[in-house]
Parts: sequence; structure tokens; C-alpha cells
Amino acid sequence: MDRKPILMVSSTVYGHEEELEVIYTLLTKFNYEVWMSHKGTTPVFSNNSAFQNCLEAVKKCDLFLGIITPEYGSGLEPGELSITHREMKEAIKLDKPRWFLAHDKVVFARAFLNDLGYRTFEQRKELTLKEKSKTISDLRVIQMYEDATIQSVGEEERQGNWVQKYNSVAAMNLFVHAQFSKYEDMLLRLDEYFKNIAQVKKKLNDQEGS
Repeated sequence: MDRKPILMVSSTVYGHEEELEVIYTLLTKFNYEVWMSHKGTTPVFSNNSAFQNCLEAVKKCDLFLGIITPEYGSGLEPGELSITHREMKEAIKLDKPRWFLAHDKVVFARAFLNDLGYRTFEQRKELTLKEKSKTISDLRVIQMYEDATIQSVGEEERQGNWVQKYNSVAAMNLFVHAQFSKYEDMLLRLDEYFKNIAQVKKKLNDQEGS
């Protein structure tokens, strides 16, 4: 790769500015080009909506780091998925090289509701959180976690479903350092990733031409 890898960080911002500042500093220190809306480094175009700009960024980035916080974030319309949630779903759909962190409150909330018999998104629709809930802001943060861990398929079929739990800035930093500090190794893995994509595209093109 003849340029810095582009690493997109997707997260809700409000209440997590300190963590995002530290992560941005770490990743730029490791020599990545970091796209983060909090820092204003995500490319934006005036003829696109905020949501369109975010999805374009997911498509164009090389690596994706999703952070699932207890705050769900804003959507385009009431009842719609938040922009952060859609970014994460897009990264999964595109099979981007990706990493996820999930706050321990989200993981606990899911386990607790499972124990109460609310194991699916449809079952959890029966529940309503109090306004200004202090544990999690929206039950859809659990859906984000389940999307990231690819709960929609069987255990044997899951790939790219690792989600690291965290409960402090130090725990987040440890994960980011462990995963992204070995820059040369990451470049080699990216080169292999792009070669595999090229081979798949060639095979598809050959099949269409035959």
C-alpha cells in the first residue's frame, strides 16, 4: 500500500469526547489516516446528507473500528436506526476488516434481558425505557451489539464476530494499542485482504463472461 491506511472510527459522541480524543491520538500516532466525525476528519460533500456522507466513508475506508456505547445516537427520523448503527451495519455488509468495542453496560443489559425471557429484538419491543434512562439510552444498543456479534446466523457460520467488552478508557486504549500498534503487520494483512478481493472479483467476472 502506497498510502496510509484509512481507519474509520464509528461511535456516538455525546458524553464520550474524552475517549474519542485519546483513541484519535493513538491511531494517528500509529500512522493511520483516521476518519472520525468528532474530529471533523470524515470527508463530507455539500450535496450529500450527513447519513450519505457517513455511508460513503464506510465504503471508502480500509479499516473500521465501531464503538458501541450505552448511548444510541441520533437517526434521520424518529424510530429509524441511528447513523452510527447504520455505519456499523454497512461495514458488516461490506465485510470490511473491522473491530468492535462494546461497553460493559450494553453487554450486561443484553444478558439480563435474556435471563428475563426477552431474547430477541421483537420480544424487546414490548419494553419501554424510562425517559433519560441512566443505564442505556435505547434498547437498540443491544441490537447493535447483536449485529456486531452476528447473532443472526449459527455459531459455526460466524466470521468477524469478535466484540471486545470495555468498562474504562484504559481498557479501550489497551485494545486499540494491541490491535493497531503493529503497523507493518497491518499493512501485510491489508495487502492480503485486497488480493483476496481482487481474486473474487476476477472469478465473478470470468463466470459472467463464460
